[in-house]
Amino acid sequence: MPRPPAVRALAAAVLCAGAVPAVSACGSGQAGQAAGASPSAAAATRPAGPASPAPAALTAAQAQAALLTEDDLGATWRPAEGVATWRDGILKARTTAAPDCRRLLDALYADQPLGVPKGTYAVTGFDDGDGAAQLRQQVLSPRPADVDRSLAWLRTLPKTCARFTATTTRAGVQTVRVSDLALPAAGDARQGLRVTFTGPPDGADGSGSGSGGTDGSDGGDGADVTTLSVDVVAVRVGGDAFALTDGAPGTLPSGATDAAVRRGVERLTAVRGSGRAQA
Repeated sequence: MPRPPAVRALAAAVLCAGAVPAVSACGSGQAGQAAGASPSAAAATRPAGPASPAPAALTAAQAQAALLTEDDLGATWRPAEGVATWRDGILKARTTAAPDCRRLLDALYADQPLGVPKGTYAVTGFDDGDGAAQLRQQVLSPRPADVDRSLAWLRTLPKTCARFTATTTRAGVQTVRVSDLALPAAGDARQGLRVTFTGPPDGADGSGSGSGGTDGSDGGDGADVTTLSVDVVAVRVGGDAFALTDGAPGTLPSGATDAAVRRGVERLTAVRGSGRAQA
């Protein structure tokens, strides 16, 4: 005699309750699929762990400790006694060239190759006792992405501002040339520029301008002279950075920029390593 539907449902429930290993056979729909999911699939659904924290910004003391010293540059260098006279006389200039060239002149005069400093910042300067050269260094702790954007912009300048004219404060109209500067393979990312201001001898000011080597490529008469040469360097070291400007009337002291780049990376790396060891 057939059993009523209620009796059949009760029997099925009792059968599943008594057969624990066969739970998956008694389930249906999404519940049954979840029970049969593989361990790897289950692991993939777990929330990801916290990301590694970004390195802390340099402290003011660390930035100061990472600055170059006289010993890093050589016996002829001493702490700067003020701003070089050629900064106002030549770097304070204007041009009608492309906007990037105007931005470059502004960055040179303000001594800010990486833009306006944000956050931790320290600066130092040195004069070369054998001439009128001055080297300035900044140590910063900006966002790495901001540094990389500045480096990318600097890399465009040898093409966009290879040659243009600028009217200076005391050296008259100068031809400005921008070229790539080879640097030591130091740091994580870097860019260097050599910027020269060239004009006629009678356009030189009283700060020693016009005492450098001859550059006859302008006008073809061989009379023009290099009024000022400036090396501009920016280097990223991990999440930190430093910038250098090394300028002199005429020609620059040999090897000074390269030595400053190498020692700058070494000092910044050492400061960061010391900070991690103390953490």
